[in-house]
Amino acid sequence: MVALTLKGVGAKYGRVTVLSDVDTDILTGGSMTAVIGPNAAGKSTLFKRIAGLSPGPGTVILSDTLKGPETICYMPQDTDANAVLTVYESVLLASKQGSGWRVSDSELHEIDRTLKALRIEDLAFRGLGELSGGQRQLVSIAQALIRKPEVLLMDEPTSALDLFRQIEVLGFMKALAAESGMSVLIALHDLNHALRYCENTIVIANGSMAASGPTSTVVTAAMLRDVYRVEARVETCSLGKAIVIVDHSIV
Repeated sequence: MVALTLKGVGAKYGRVTVLSDVDTDILTGGSMTAVIGPNAAGKSTLFKRIAGLSPGPGTVILSDTLKGPETICYMPQDTDANAVLTVYESVLLASKQGSGWRVSDSELHEIDRTLKALRIEDLAFRGLGELSGGQRQLVSIAQALIRKPEVLLMDEPTSALDLFRQIEVLGFMKALAAESGMSVLIALHDLNHALRYCENTIVIANGSMAASGPTSTVVTAAMLRDVYRVEARVETCSLGKAIVIVDHSIV
């Protein structure tokens, strides 16, 4: 099980600092951490910095012994789909990154299991170019999971999914993280999803960290006012879950 900690993490594009001073407590494996904030706040940049795709100051600390380049896997919001490949071929290709091209029966079984877990096994032999945006998003999740990362960075993985599928995928990811010990960081815009599925939350605003900690202590009326410029309440519904109720925006 891996534990991830960020210390003074920032990112630069050329000489321009676009993200700074992201500090977290230890984010233990087996849990989900929401990364929230307004559009263009720096959430995707943070993921690229953690994945080693962007330079910058600070330290990304992994407590576990690295198994190889696949330890951290970044699933971007926009993925380039090779329309020539089928869904099955694209997931198989993702599974072979960094290894030889010989395919074992166990690897094929794992692909079958992953597609079935995401309920997209019926798409296995359809071309990627034939799929809807939501279907391609589910395939991207399969491509990430087949690599068995210790840290999975998911940039708005449910943005193209309908509500039923959003709930299904987030519930699946929460259970998978707990079962496998994987640490999942997931960029979300729906704060009620963050409250329901994520133990911890990092708030990014204006290129820096505005808050970090347990989701129940981070998602507050004061944070919503300061970061999102809305007057809102965080209340407990009949199921005992916290929910955000927005009253109005602040002009």
